[in-house]
Amino acid sequence: MVSARVRTPADPLVQLNAKSFEVVQAVDQVFTAPLAMGYRKSVPSPIRSGLRNFLRNLEEPVSALNYLLQLKPGRAAKSVVRFTFNSTIGVGGLVDVAKRQPLNLPYRQNGFANTFACYGIGDGPFFFLPLVGPITLRDLVGLTLDKPLFTLAIGKPFNRPYYSIPAITIDALNDRIEQDAVLTKMREESPDPYVATRELYLKQRRAEIAAICPKRVKGPIDTNLPPRVGKGVD
Repeated sequence: MVSARVRTPADPLVQLNAKSFEVVQAVDQVFTAPLAMGYRKSVPSPIRSGLRNFLRNLEEPVSALNYLLQLKPGRAAKSVVRFTFNSTIGVGGLVDVAKRQPLNLPYRQNGFANTFACYGIGDGPFFFLPLVGPITLRDLVGLTLDKPLFTLAIGKPFNRPYYSIPAITIDALNDRIEQDAVLTKMREESPDPYVATRELYLKQRRAEIAAICPKRVKGPIDTNLPPRVGKGVD
C-alpha cells in the first residue's frame, strides 16, 4: 500500500479513508471473501440468482418514486411494470421475467442520491466506510433516505430485524461475489488500490448520473467501466 497520498478537496480525509480501506481489505481477505466464496460454492446459482432478484424487486417502489422526483414518468412507469410482473408472474420477484422479451425491462437501480444529483447537488467529500465501502457525502445521505423508505414501502415483515438482517447479509454476499474479479485486479495491478477504488467509484457514479440527468454531468464520460456492484443492469 502507498503511504503518502495527496489530500484533495474531493477527498479531504484521505489518510483516514485509506486506513479504513486497509482495515476493510484485511477483514475481507480473512473473513468476508472466504464466507462469500463458501456461499457461492454451497448455494446453487439458481437459488442465489433468485434471492438476488427477490431483493432487487423490493427496491422498485423506491426507484419509481425517485424517477418521478427526477421528472422521468416514463422510467417510473417501467419500474412499476417491473415490480408488478416480477411480483406476480415472477413468483414474488424470484424470477426477473421483466428483463426478458417482450417486456425487455432490465433492472436499473435508482435512489435519492441520483435525485439529489439531478437537482444539482454535488458529490461532497469522499469517504471509505466499513460496511458501506466507497461513497460520497451526497450518496451517503441518499442511502440513509432510501433505507427507511424501502421498509415503509414494503412493510411487514421485511421491516423486522429477523427478516432484514438475513436480507442485508445475502445482499452483501452477492455483492462480494460480483466484485471479486474487480477487487483481485486492483490488488494485483494497481500501485495504490485505495486510489484506484476511489477513482473507479467516482467515474461509475458520473456515468450513472449522466444516464439519468445528462445535463448535470459536464465533461467526457468513461463508458468502458464495469457496472457498479449490485447497481448495474443484469
